[in-house]
Amino acid sequence: MKKALLALTALAAFTGSAVAADLGARPYTKAPMAVAPAYNWTGFYIFGGAGGGVWDADTYSRNRVTGTPLSISQTQGGDGWFGTVGIGYDWQFSGSWVAGIFADGQFGSLKGNVQDPFNGVTGRIKMEDAWAAGVRVGYLVAPNVLSYVNGGYSGSHWSGAVLLDSFTGTPVGFHTDSFNRNGWFVGGGVENNLNIFGITAPGWFMKTEYRAAYYDRKNIDALSDVGNVPAPANLAFKPLVQTISTSLVYRFNWGGAPVQAKY
Repeated sequence: MKKALLALTALAAFTGSAVAADLGARPYTKAPMAVAPAYNWTGFYIFGGAGGGVWDADTYSRNRVTGTPLSISQTQGGDGWFGTVGIGYDWQFSGSWVAGIFADGQFGSLKGNVQDPFNGVTGRIKMEDAWAAGVRVGYLVAPNVLSYVNGGYSGSHWSGAVLLDSFTGTPVGFHTDSFNRNGWFVGGGVENNLNIFGITAPGWFMKTEYRAAYYDRKNIDALSDVGNVPAPANLAFKPLVQTISTSLVYRFNWGGAPVQAKY
């Protein structure tokens, strides 16, 4: 009986070894590589911020009736600060490209002097507000950093001025009315998620943008303080406004965490 049990045990041990040899070693499976988060830039956003700007205007005195120039052309200008608010919508396409539409407004005071060299008078005016509507196209230099250019249509509102003698600084009994100018703009900037600064703020971004706005010429009339009678000469005024602003942006579609790409 003992011999039979020993024989069966030996047979079982031999069979197990043979099967193990046939199966071979368990293959090693490498874990899949982690894929960087895939951010989605498509959706609505709002923004608000502040900035500074300068304006330069090509000016010359002209005959109010005939339009004949009465002086050489010269450049005048001013500067100041402003606040801005806006809204937009972006589409992400072809992986790293982003295109969108937006509208915004600027509210502040970019002050400067204008001078009529023919009549020897000076006035202080300012751009009080402006608005813009346009498009932008950008490339994602990183999943959460967008570099872009933009352009579109813009309007601006300018204050009137009390006219003073350019030599004595005393009022001359004339003023100018406020006016609006329309034109177009081009610019560009960078927008990035606040996470790159180590701030955990899903959906919150910061953008810094440069913009140059070119406005139509305005013939500014000098009007008498009594009766608003226009002077024989007026001032041709064609401004270029350049601004730099920084804004906080909130993206409604960004969510609490980025969506992981599949692998």
